[in-house]
Amino acid sequence: MDTKKISRRSFMLGAALSVIPVNHAYAGRITRIFNSHARKNTVSFDHNAFDELLQRYVVASDDGINRVKYDDFKRKSHGALRAYLKVLEAASVHQMTRAEQFAFWINLYNAKTLDVVLNAYPVASIRDINLGGGLFAKGPWKKKLVRVEGQKLSLDNIEHDILRPIWRDARIHYAVNCASIGCPNLYRRAYIAGKLERQLTKAAQDFINHPRAVDIQPGGITASKIYDWYAADFGGRPGLPSHWRRYGKAPLIKALREPISIKRYVYDWRLNSI
Repeated sequence: MDTKKISRRSFMLGAALSVIPVNHAYAGRITRIFNSHARKNTVSFDHNAFDELLQRYVVASDDGINRVKYDDFKRKSHGALRAYLKVLEAASVHQMTRAEQFAFWINLYNAKTLDVVLNAYPVASIRDINLGGGLFAKGPWKKKLVRVEGQKLSLDNIEHDILRPIWRDARIHYAVNCASIGCPNLYRRAYIAGKLERQLTKAAQDFINHPRAVDIQPGGITASKIYDWYAADFGGRPGLPSHWRRYGKAPLIKALREPISIKRYVYDWRLNSI
């Protein structure tokens, strides 16, 4: 997998797509720091608090998109989310197994994204939450927002310098959530090491079989921009149909039997709110 950092949060500067410059030395150091793991757990991490919050405030809508009751969440349980985040930041990640770490980083990313949105809510899009964090940086993704084992980390650090290069699993893109309609669903349960394989596969299936991911029409395919931004993670653009068939259900698999080209990529940045 090509782990080059091409953020899905890059923005239009004039008429061209501008990719924010990154500190590759720092990124590489973050990857090396968190690349070790325990063969057996010497600590047991409990994600039940996050699990309960997700079940309470994330709703599976009839249109197949999970939406968040941000207003209720902010009024009633933002403090509980912050408390969970403090527990995550105090964790000894190196004492976890690889599977425990995988679940830990996904949950940290999603919990902190919710915290960022709740801090700014009401807001129309997460892209409107400009926290800075670098030259021309827009949105909340590059700002150092958490500290784990003494390392200050941004959301981009977690996704691009830890999750993608260490695990090299394309299903990461279906697990981390950027609080947008066009994003794969925010899962209604916390990710758990013992259930991780099933959870990641379900997240992939839920997105791929929804038209915001792959919409096949007579004139061609309209696909999520995720498959353009991160094509290499899915085996390159020629490998996309194979990836889709792997997790596709009967209607999609049948439609993919005939050669058909991708005519455009789209992404809906509206907030995934009720």
